[in-house]
Amino acid sequence: MRTLALGLTLLLLLLTACNPFESSEERVLTLLYWQAPTLPGPYLAAGYKDRDAGAITLEPLASYDPDGNLVPRLAVEIPTLANGGVSADLMSITWTLREGLKWSDGSDVTPEDVAFTWRYCADEATGCLAHSAFADVASVEVVDALTVRMTFDAPSQYPYNVFVGAGSPIISSAQFAGCIGAAATSCAEQNENPLGTGPYRIVEFTPNDQAVYERNPHYRGDEPYFDRVELRGGGEAIEAARAVLETGEADYAWNLQLKPEEIAALEAGGQGTVIAAFASDVERIVVNQTNPDPALGDDRSEYLGGSNPHPFLTFTPIAQAMSMAIDRGLVAQRLYGSAGEATCNLVVGPPSYVSASNDGCLVQDIEGAKRLLDESGVVDSDGDGIREHAGVPLRIVYQTSTNAVRQETQALVRDWWRQIGIETELVDHDASLFFGGDPVQSPDESYRRFFADVQMYTTGTGIDPQDYLSGLSCEHIQTRENNWGDSNVARACNAEYDAVYAELAGTPLGAEREVLVKRLNDIVVQRYYQIPLVNRASLSAHVNTLQGVRMNAWDSELWNIAEWRR
Repeated sequence: MRTLALGLTLLLLLLTACNPFESSEERVLTLLYWQAPTLPGPYLAAGYKDRDAGAITLEPLASYDPDGNLVPRLAVEIPTLANGGVSADLMSITWTLREGLKWSDGSDVTPEDVAFTWRYCADEATGCLAHSAFADVASVEVVDALTVRMTFDAPSQYPYNVFVGAGSPIISSAQFAGCIGAAATSCAEQNENPLGTGPYRIVEFTPNDQAVYERNPHYRGDEPYFDRVELRGGGEAIEAARAVLETGEADYAWNLQLKPEEIAALEAGGQGTVIAAFASDVERIVVNQTNPDPALGDDRSEYLGGSNPHPFLTFTPIAQAMSMAIDRGLVAQRLYGSAGEATCNLVVGPPSYVSASNDGCLVQDIEGAKRLLDESGVVDSDGDGIREHAGVPLRIVYQTSTNAVRQETQALVRDWWRQIGIETELVDHDASLFFGGDPVQSPDESYRRFFADVQMYTTGTGIDPQDYLSGLSCEHIQTRENNWGDSNVARACNAEYDAVYAELAGTPLGAEREVLVKRLNDIVVQRYYQIPLVNRASLSAHVNTLQGVRMNAWDSELWNIAEWRR
């Protein structure tokens, strides 16, 4: 009887194994990005949402881990002075690729792909949004079948700004061969379905909606746990949070810009966990230095060699008073909670680079702002409650993306500015259009075109702020000539800034370099080209059953998605 029972058991197990209807269910990872990606990659779309959508499949030579350490990805190791990968004169860095790397279509990854990516982004007509990172690179040359050498125009004090992190991945030279320069934006198939080397590959992408991925059969590492990844866009942050923290319908919710009390109430449901990490992200108000008057037509918000200044925001006391009127502590505490700290700086990390010269802005000073405007001759001459400068009423349009926290921030700031005699119209745009929309097809919604007086969003300076600070120099002003694809969004040109930056570019890591970074930060802040508000933590959530998530504010949050599992 025991033999018969054992035989029946084995037969049942065999039948179950052979029955396709008894196979385990497909393992699906659901990511909710309420700001839907416009494109899966960082080169032609500006948002972190686009960078992350690309990071699931696209990879750089190296990444940053949650502690800010460099870790190799496509490269065998991190080049340094000690191992000979960085030349003694700091003029070049040599990367060696891993052997056997494949693109997601099975074709070989070669050093030519690295060199091509440089040529793609270095061509100004491409409109590559990482163009400033490549500005100091003189050449990228193939050395042999696994090696590529990058040479700089001048000694590079920090040679890791290019091809490191999710904002600078490698793309396929074969796939994008016809997409350099003016042709870049017309390559829909390549832009929406790039070949990758990561753990998953794109099988479906719908702009401003969703992306679907499957396992990459050519991935070099262990097979990832999930069969399928679905990145769903749209909706609101509160809906995404509920789906993870309250109902458990989704696995991961990104960028939860919600009130602290809302986060706490949802997390109390017990389905998921909220995760946060600080790095260098600052919510700021960018002050337009050019004239956004619609009557200017094609010259609206164009720098025009400095001949088209804003009618009053280039007068420093006005922007200074606007900054003084803001209660940053209230904004951080009420709207961000543990995910935000009031700040007066754009460079908020690492600590050795943080200036202490601007901390006075942490205390709101409405009366001081009024006195400053009075003493500067910016007064309300006709009694309508709105001050004028050179006969122009201080009426401004303040735009940002559609988001509950940002709309509440706008409302608070509008009220404070009203108290000092500035009238403010609040405008918000769908995040997909604001950050990733075509600046030609949707100019009114695009932060790149900047058809407003001030606009608000978050960006960060990175581990080493040199690349970010380079992007604020005169040569990187966004114009129609570069398809509004450069990084100086404020259209600010300051000769002192450019001179200090030139000094920074030639200064090695150390105390002198730290002083120069602080000076550059102070010029931007004290000339009020940008008004920092809140040092923001990255705040997301995942269901309790999802394992392997290592929150990373220095790189893409999805940087180690290959390790995620249930």
